[in-house]
Amino acid sequence: MSGNARVDSAVERLCADGCQAVREYILALQERRSLAVFEGLDGAERELLLRELQAIMAVYGDCCRL
Repeated sequence: MSGNARVDSAVERLCADGCQAVREYILALQERRSLAVFEGLDGAERELLLRELQAIMAVYGDCCRL
């Protein structure tokens, strides 16, 4: 976990949506698109969220069935 309560909460919430959704969230964060699921997070927190999601998804590689 990141140590930031808002980011940690967002990670848990977003990961519950499944792998494909998380990959889409990562792409949106990389492209600096604003989605409703990122509301309440400032720019630094969104960067931290991106790093956290990327680290989690690195475990799965290209193989994810959710």
